[in-house]
Amino acid sequence: MKIEPQPSRDVESPYAWARLIVSLMLMTIGGAGMYSVTVVLPQIQAEFGISRSDASLPYTLTMIGFGLGGILMGRLSDRFGVLAPIVVGTLGISSGFMLAGSAGSMWQFNLAQGLLIGLMGTAASFAPLVADTSQWFTRRRGIALAICMSGNYLAGAVWPPIMQHFIDTVGWRQTYLGIGVFCLFSMLPLALVYRRRPPSTPAATANTHSRPLARFAQEAARSDPARPLGLSPGALQVLLCIAGVACCVAMAMPQVHIVAYCGDLGFGAARGAEMLALMLGLGIVSRLLSGWISDHIGGLRTLLLGSVLQGVALLMFLSSNGLVSLYVISGLFGLFQGGIVPAYALIVREYFTPKEAGARVGTVLMATLFGMALGGWMSGAIYDLSGSYHAAFINGLAWNALNVSIIGFLLYRARRGPGPAGLAVGA
Repeated sequence: MKIEPQPSRDVESPYAWARLIVSLMLMTIGGAGMYSVTVVLPQIQAEFGISRSDASLPYTLTMIGFGLGGILMGRLSDRFGVLAPIVVGTLGISSGFMLAGSAGSMWQFNLAQGLLIGLMGTAASFAPLVADTSQWFTRRRGIALAICMSGNYLAGAVWPPIMQHFIDTVGWRQTYLGIGVFCLFSMLPLALVYRRRPPSTPAATANTHSRPLARFAQEAARSDPARPLGLSPGALQVLLCIAGVACCVAMAMPQVHIVAYCGDLGFGAARGAEMLALMLGLGIVSRLLSGWISDHIGGLRTLLLGSVLQGVALLMFLSSNGLVSLYVISGLFGLFQGGIVPAYALIVREYFTPKEAGARVGTVLMATLFGMALGGWMSGAIYDLSGSYHAAFINGLAWNALNVSIIGFLLYRARRGPGPAGLAVGA
């Protein structure tokens, strides 16, 4: 039976807001796959008798799967509707947790994390839900997307302490099995909300959210889409991707290793899980606040501000090892870095033509996920070589400095205006 598109009156209707809340819930539940391996890292290392870098590999594989799966699940959603990837993702993440929880070797655990939890599971609870939300809102599209995209941070605030409690009580294997069962029986009923197809009207698809950026609109407005910031589109894309990798390599150090770091300092894994929850919980506040800030100062300045403050927090981690100070710095880190990744999407919208925005945003976000994956593994490898996280924090600061340098260069070109010189990199 053919399903007809819903009338435009459904746009920003009570149903649209209810659907947004369900998307937030699904992203929060599905986000368990992103943060579970950071909590069980010490247990995995001890049980399988492996190095810290090898214990960090499942996180890297999960993030790679998450990035690649976003493309796969997005195409599945475009062709069959958002319900299809949600169902596939639910089956993937639930079976992934169950198989990982019963893994008899590290390669089995890695396969379950990367393929089932990352590629098929968590990926289905992010990009397809963001794309679906954008179709149900026009005037309030920005805040709706901010609420929806906060789900993965909310997952980081909720899941680590819950998981740590059950790991301490029944062990990591039983905890993984329990999460798999919970995902199956909670996500499938929520998926029924998505049986109604999105509106398909000009009112629903027009980009009415875009509005001038106060004092700095002229910078983007005078940029020629054929030569954004005086560069070729390909050159700007490459620079944004390098910046995305760099900032997220730095970002991954505390997010992936804070639990293990607290264990090394003698504070226990439970304190580390609480710090991770605090970090990501305040990241929600940062994500929403950065949307408001970017409306006033633009995407490049928002990204530069977040990157500089992230570097300050990393420097504070480097010089502090007290319990109270680590709680404070973890909270500050969350407030500083939560708006960094969304700023990349805004920059693409400001400086590239609308018809290229989808592909270019996806490419830059893939780079940020690769940075998280690389940073999680790299920090573990540096720990294995040096015997402490001191050098890993310095490594994060170096990558963060690279990010600040690139964004500073782009901001300089934006303020100067497009010039005749550009990088000869093709689109």
